[in-house]
Formats: sequence, C-alpha cells, structure tokens
Amino acid sequence: MQGRKMSSKITYAVDYKGQPVDKTRTGGWLSAASILIVEVCERFTSMGIGVNLVTYINGTLHLPSATAANIVTNFSGTAFLLCLFGGFLADTFLGRYWTICIFTLTQTLGVALFAISTAVPELQPPPCNINGSSNTCIEANGLQLGVMYTALYVMALGEGGLKSSVSGFGTDQFDDKDEKEKSQMAYFFSRFYFIISLGTLLGVTVLVYIEDYVNRTWGYGLCSIVFFVSIIIFLSRTRSYRYKKCMGSPIVQILHVLVASVWKRKLKFPSNVDTLYDDSTEATRIHHTDQLRCLDRAAIIDENDYGANGSVIRNPWKLCSVTKVEEVKMMARLMPIWASTIFFWTIHAQLLTFSVEQASTMDRYIRKFQIPAGSFNIFYIAGILVSSAFYDRVIIPLMKRWKGEHGFSNLQRIAIGIAFSIVAMIVAAIAETKRIAIAKATGGNVTILPFSCGILIPQFFIVGLGEAFMYSGQLDFFITRSPKGMKSLSTGLFLSTVALGFFVSSFLVSIINKVTGTQVGYAWLPSNINYAKLYYFYALLAILSSINLVFYLFCALWYKRTMKNTVQIENIITSSTEEEKHAMQMEGTLAASAEEDCE
Repeated sequence: MQGRKMSSKITYAVDYKGQPVDKTRTGGWLSAASILIVEVCERFTSMGIGVNLVTYINGTLHLPSATAANIVTNFSGTAFLLCLFGGFLADTFLGRYWTICIFTLTQTLGVALFAISTAVPELQPPPCNINGSSNTCIEANGLQLGVMYTALYVMALGEGGLKSSVSGFGTDQFDDKDEKEKSQMAYFFSRFYFIISLGTLLGVTVLVYIEDYVNRTWGYGLCSIVFFVSIIIFLSRTRSYRYKKCMGSPIVQILHVLVASVWKRKLKFPSNVDTLYDDSTEATRIHHTDQLRCLDRAAIIDENDYGANGSVIRNPWKLCSVTKVEEVKMMARLMPIWASTIFFWTIHAQLLTFSVEQASTMDRYIRKFQIPAGSFNIFYIAGILVSSAFYDRVIIPLMKRWKGEHGFSNLQRIAIGIAFSIVAMIVAAIAETKRIAIAKATGGNVTILPFSCGILIPQFFIVGLGEAFMYSGQLDFFITRSPKGMKSLSTGLFLSTVALGFFVSSFLVSIINKVTGTQVGYAWLPSNINYAKLYYFYALLAILSSINLVFYLFCALWYKRTMKNTVQIENIITSSTEEEKHAMQMEGTLAASAEEDCE
C-alpha cells in the first residue's frame, strides 16, 4: 500500500497548496478540458469580433475605409504582441493559472464595455442621412471613439495574456513520463486544434450573423456571458489542477548576456576559448562557436569576478556561462528568418479589412440567405483545412516514397506560403478591377452592387492555402531551432511576426493616404471603397511580397550555410529523441494557436 501511494506522487508539479501532486486526484482530461473551454471562448470572441469589426467602424461609426482598416490591424497586432508580455508575466511572476484568471476577466470586461458602447445611443453617431443622390454621414466624435478604443485595447490585453498561457497550462495537466498520461496528452494535442478551430468557425458564422442581422449588442453581450461561464468552469477545477513553479523568463537571460558583454567590451578576447566561464553540466552544455564573438565577452573571467577566497562570484549581469551565451547566439541566428516572415501576415491582415469591405458592397445572397460580409473568412479557414489535409494525406506519403523525407522542410514550407501570398494578391487585384468596373457603371453611391460576391472567394481561399504552409513552417522552425530553455520565447517570436504584420499593414495604408491623398479620382483608399483604387494597393502588396520572397530566400540560404558550419548546434538540436521533438512542437502549437494564430 505504501509503495502504491508513493508511486502516485510526482514532483514535476505541485497542487494548489504547493505540495507534490497526487496523479490520481489532479490533472488529466477533466482539468485539461476546463482549460480548453476558456480557449474556445477566446477564439469564438476574438475571431467573431475581429472579422466584422471593420464593417462596424465604417458602417456605424462612419469612419473612412482606410481609418477603419488601420484600427482593426492595430487592434489585432496589439493583441498578438501582448502575448510576449503575458508570457513574461506567467514565466516570471504570476504563473499560468493566475495569468489565465486575470486576463480572462480582463477580456470579459473589455467585451462587456464594447457591448455597452453599441447599446447606448449617445456612444454612436446618428445614422447617415440618405436623400436622393446625397449621402451625409457624421463621423464618431472623441468620446465615442474613446470608449471604443478603451474597449478594444482592454480586450487586446486580455487576449494577449490569455493566449500566452492557456495552452501551456493545458499540457501541464499530463505527465509525459507516464505512458497512460502520455497517450492522453497525444489525444489532447490532436483534439486541441480541432476544437479551437470549431470555436473560430462558430465565431465567423454564428456570432457574425447575430451581429449583422439580430443586434450587435446581443452578439457582444453573448460573448461576455460565454466568457463569464467559462471562468466559473475554470475556477471550479482549481483544486484539481497541476501547477508548475515560475522558472524565470528567457528574456532576462538575453539581457544578462547583452549587459555583461557591453560591461566587458574593452577586455581582450582570450586566445584559448577553454578559459571562458561555463558552469553548465555536461548534459546541458553547448560548446563555443565562432559566430557573434562580441557576445563571448560576457563569459570572460577578469579579476573583478573573483571573491576573497579565490572562487568565482557569478553575477549574471557581469558574468555568463558559455552555454548561456551560445543560447542567445542561437536565438540571434533566427532573427533574419523572423524578419523575412513578417510581411506574409500583412497579406493576411487584408482578409480582416479591405476584403471584408469589398464583400459588404456585393450581392451575397444564396437563394434567400444573405452571407454576412465578415463570414467570408470561412473560405480562408477552408483553405487552411484543405491545404493541411492535402499535405498530410498526399504530399507527405509521396515524398516518403520518392525521397524518403517526411514532407517539405520548415524553410521550404515558409517559402511556399510566401509564394501563395503573392498569387493571392494578384488574384485580389484582378477581382477588384472587375468589381470597380461594375461600381463605375452603376454609380458609386449604390450600397449593394449587382455583382456576385463569389469572385472574392479565391483570394480568401488562396491566403488560407498559404497560411497552412507558413504557420506550420514557422512554428516548426522556431521550436526546433531554438534552445531547449527558450521554447516559450521562440513561440512568442513566431506570434510577434503576426503582430508586426498587422502593424506593417497600418503603416502602408497611412503612407498611401499621405502620398495619394483622399480626393476621389486620385486617392487609392478614399472613404467610399467604390471610388477607391484598391487594385493598385493589392498590386503593390504583390510586388512587395515578391521582393520579400527574394529576401527570405537569401536569409534561408544564409541560415543553412550557418548551420553547416556550426556542427555543435546541429548536434544539440538533433540529440533529442523524436518523441521529445514532437512534444516540443505540439507545445509550441498549443501556445501559438492563434490564428489562427497566428491566427
């Protein structure tokens, strides 16, 4: 009996009292499922509001199309960028449980405030006065915009903090050293993405339909109620969760190396690298490499590093081990690939902004049912699902048979994703030329053009095809090519490319408005999209994406050459068993689901 009792205890996690957990009473599927419910609600709310936000800002608040697009992209970009902040708090101070609690409440408050802003007439401008050929609209005033901005960025703060921790806390509920729980974890991995994708689908269909054809207040109010129920369910399992203690943030480690290398920048580099400081065990040690040698000064021991008894005093801000320095070098080598993948998400941003506005001006009826403009993102999701299924069921088996390889490499998948984004913008430009020709023939003030919205489906679908390759390639690259102790940070880097892609979209729109102006006939992006030259904007994005593809190929070739010259790094990466790699990739997938997340 005593042996059985001891075998049920594990020390990798603690219970809510801080004691070693009993596996028979904590963790497992019930705990993971209650955490998963919170993530489903987050996807339902974030996607349901995000894909339809531009129509609210443009149609109800009467802001120009370009301004509405920038508000949406800035909001979405901020939410993804705040994942880094949320991850830092969870790793360093709060832990994943309290991070989820605090930021779920934060997002609930943000959604509730947004619902109130749509319910109070004083917080919205009056409807447009349409009289014959004239169309007079009063834009939202400072108070009305202030309330909307407050609600949006409170939601963004909650989304960023929640997204950074919810998937990781789910994996904490399983012990990967136990065969039974390991199989349960694999099942959790395979079902996690499917279930949150279901939340996304419900958001872009059911929630968008309620917003457009019932009432926005009811739609946003439903989101806040759903979130509140998910919090109750989450808190009800508090005594049954397994908790991991805060291990510190890798961002601090990077700062240690940078500060120490600057502190010792005047020291002469030793001729023998074996004299550099390293207190790591043999199992975790990474040997010195010659690249980025300016950082190696952080590992030089000088007279100020010795104590009175002759032992080394390790102040992390003045002295770092070779292994810590090499881990920072590994992260630095990822940065060119990181920079060259940002622009893809600028293309993705168009699906939430101008593409939705295009759909809102076109005939969207299927028999007697009218498809909401925001629901067109379902074709983008369909592209992801089709591309993923085709890759798993066709491409991987063929490549195994012909080349003995498990599909394309991560760098190849990223290149394919960028190529698809170029094609998507070319197709979008062609579709827009046809839509604008109909708009000119019927008059720009026509609310719904006599033109089928089906012509927009290819641009949504092709971006989805590309995102399946880009998302999996980025995730695989950043997880497998980063140090073992910085997997969370590398996932944050991946999510930051999504955020910066949205910000680049806002920047481009602002530049185009300054260059082309706002006058009808000359401006690319005037207030009324029927008078716009959006096809020029899409063509510009296709050109910039082509340039980005060349830049990416250059960075990928540099990285491959670097890896060939750095044998020790390759050995560190490939030393893990296939099971360990798969577990790391899955954990990264859960942490990043975003988008999808990404998005």
